[in-house]
Amino acid sequence: MNDFLFRSMSREQKAVERARKAFLTGRSQSLEYRITQLKNLLRFIRERQKEIAEGLKKDLRRSECGTPLYETLGLENEINLAVRNLKEWAAPRPVSKSMMTISDQVYIQPEPLGVVLVIGAWNYPWAVTIGPLIGAIAAGNAAVIKPSEVSSHTSKELYPVVTGGVTETQELLKQRFDHIFYTGNGTVGKIIMEAAAKHLTPTTLELGGKSPCYIDSNCDLAIACRRVAWGKFLNCGQTCIAPDYILCEPSMQDRVIEELKKNIKDFYTEDPTKCLDYGRIINQRHFKRLMALLEGSTIAVGGENNESDCYIGPTILRDVKPDAKVMQEEIFGPLLPILTVSGADEAIKFINQREKPLALYIFSSDDKLIKRMIAETSSGGVVANDCLMHFSVSSLPFGGVGNSGMGCYHGKHGFDNLSHLRGCLIKKLKMENVNKMRYPPHTVDKLGWARFFILKHVDFGSLGRMMLLALMVIFAAVIVQVTDCYTHV
Repeated sequence: MNDFLFRSMSREQKAVERARKAFLTGRSQSLEYRITQLKNLLRFIRERQKEIAEGLKKDLRRSECGTPLYETLGLENEINLAVRNLKEWAAPRPVSKSMMTISDQVYIQPEPLGVVLVIGAWNYPWAVTIGPLIGAIAAGNAAVIKPSEVSSHTSKELYPVVTGGVTETQELLKQRFDHIFYTGNGTVGKIIMEAAAKHLTPTTLELGGKSPCYIDSNCDLAIACRRVAWGKFLNCGQTCIAPDYILCEPSMQDRVIEELKKNIKDFYTEDPTKCLDYGRIINQRHFKRLMALLEGSTIAVGGENNESDCYIGPTILRDVKPDAKVMQEEIFGPLLPILTVSGADEAIKFINQREKPLALYIFSSDDKLIKRMIAETSSGGVVANDCLMHFSVSSLPFGGVGNSGMGCYHGKHGFDNLSHLRGCLIKKLKMENVNKMRYPPHTVDKLGWARFFILKHVDFGSLGRMMLLALMVIFAAVIVQVTDCYTHV
């Protein structure tokens, strides 16, 4: 490309062109190069802790200790995991052989996709932007990063490849990528998919939804409510996998409210406005959206708010009806509705009547009930007797299903998701007689041998492989004789 064309490009086009050019050099094919980049990223995160914390404090009123706990420690773990295991993840993966491929090499070879676009979110701007980037680098891709414009102070520090708002994102989506990884809401997710379809670009969509929390009568209610209160009001409720609402029996509602109230006080003091660990709503637009969701519902605890400070206190709603305003969309804030159900049967029915959520939480001491709810519902992930913690387990895939998203990441799952898993079959130009059963002229005898070799399942040990090779040699001789007979007829 000449300099004139490059200069005439938009900022977004130039970013993609630079990434594509870098990928085509082949540098990222080297595992050593990938490991070096991952270590550089790790060093960057550790060296910029102060700037990261300052940006998050301005955007979300995140506390100094909350930043590493909920943003960067997990990233450091993901990078260390990738560095330790990259050679194993990127190595050829042998697969089982059939009778037709016993003497061949058969394996899966992970290979880079190309240029990946990572579009981050504002609620955990480091964790959900750098997390996918780790998988992209480990898989050998080039990447273009688009941090959320909503968390504006954080985006100034976060790999400023392409910053900006809707206009810049739309311009980016006009470009051709080899994969798009988006974290955010379903409305934008549909726009991403529509844009990606023009280039047949695969997408990973990490969305959200209304994640249910069923509290069974057979459980330690004090511990259950403590864990629910933590999972719900962390980051002022602005977590894609936060418990969106509680389902419990009517006789439990008052006790659940009291336990939640007690834990809110323990975590955030009598006055959360002065508590360093209680954040703020990201902006006034979201503040007004959340306040509107309260219409028609009964506040049992909290409800205090201050629009100028984007503050809404931890709020619990009781006797909420399924058709209430707060139940019509993902809350994404510190409002916790409680709906009553007669038991697990009604809870399962209620969950299944709605879109598949990103997470499902079950609190019960009954293992059979837990297994039953897992078997009879569907969600991106499920956690029994805790909240959010599956996100921290690198060996589990993290992602949605249906309306809550598609694709997954974390650990090896992120590497695989951002790789092309290439099927490889390596044969030799020998034993050609074995192949005669697939060559014309087709005969009943050849079909019989084909049926035997294709459909017969054999558990191959070393002895079995030797015997099969001997059998194939005999078969080849038989095929030759049969072919000769038909030739001379």
